Amino acid sequence: MASTEAEETKPENTYMIRPNFQHKFKKATVKECIHQVVTEQLGGKHYNEEEVSAWTQAISNGIKAKLKEMGFDRYKFVVQCVIGEQRGEGVKMGCRCFWDSDTDNYAQDVFMNSSLFCVTAAFGVFYY
Repeated sequence: MASTEAEETKPENTYMIRPNFQHKFKKATVKECIHQVVTEQLGGKHYNEEEVSAWTQAISNGIKAKLKEMGFDRYKFVVQCVIGEQRGEGVKMGCRCFWDSDTDNYAQDVFMNSSLFCVTAAFGVFYY
């Protein structure tokens, strides 16, 4: 009897090759999520090189946790966070990915105050 209960609770294969529209990675919603987490973490803080590592981890983990709660079924998430000191210098960042443009997407947000800048990007990749 125990084996039949385990078989009944086992999820069935869906063989989905595209996400439903309701569960597709929504760039605007993810950008709002990123902005909210980054503002909560860095609002009112000044650049401190000893704490930057902990801040980037907290921001990345917070965003990833919120993305998982949003219900994007079968998506894998990658969150990248870079924090630097404001010195009036320019910074260029880039990324390259190999993905399906129909299902995969990303969102980014930039946070700046008088002493630091933070560039955060969240990538959503559909898991076939």
